[in-house]
Amino acid sequence: MTIAPDDAQHDARQYQVMREFVSSMDDTLPGKFEITKEGIVHDMMSPARPHELTVLRVRKRLEKVLPDDLVAHTGTPDVEHPPEGIMRHPDVMVIAESDMEGEGSFDPRTLLAAIEVVSRSNPDNDWVGKMRDYPLLGVPVYAVFDPRTGSGAVLCDIHSTPAGPRYATRKEFVYGEDVTIGDWTIPTGDLPRYA
Repeated sequence: MTIAPDDAQHDARQYQVMREFVSSMDDTLPGKFEITKEGIVHDMMSPARPHELTVLRVRKRLEKVLPDDLVAHTGTPDVEHPPEGIMRHPDVMVIAESDMEGEGSFDPRTLLAAIEVVSRSNPDNDWVGKMRDYPLLGVPVYAVFDPRTGSGAVLCDIHSTPAGPRYATRKEFVYGEDVTIGDWTIPTGDLPRYA
């Protein structure tokens, strides 16, 4: 499908309006804002302690096995690709420290992996929306940890489909097993579960 120039300009304006709204709400409303092709995703719940503890443990375990020039980064800024109209905020991202220099959002093509811990309040955002958006953005590896079930999956090998780029390979795991994210293997023992 070809997008007419007027449609592209409309999409760019619409994205800019959503981006300005999200920027204005950052310190005003609780929760986290992201932008997808469907609109703004607002996870209103503050992350639960099991969510944050999982993020911390995954980050620390990755940092033990990453080479010195790579980091397991949490926090800001977002990963943004305005031409696609997408802004996401991974729980953990593997990125070269040198790619963190500069101003503004991270270019998603600099990420080596995006890791998400499924939110209790909005699991489809991680299992559906981000599974669609990350390959579209060119993120080569997407790992999902789900404290609801004590399991997860690592997705990789982006390929073209009629619905757009998708991950061709999915390797599932259960907590307690070692999991390989890109070139790095970490244990998943003692990751917390939601009550």
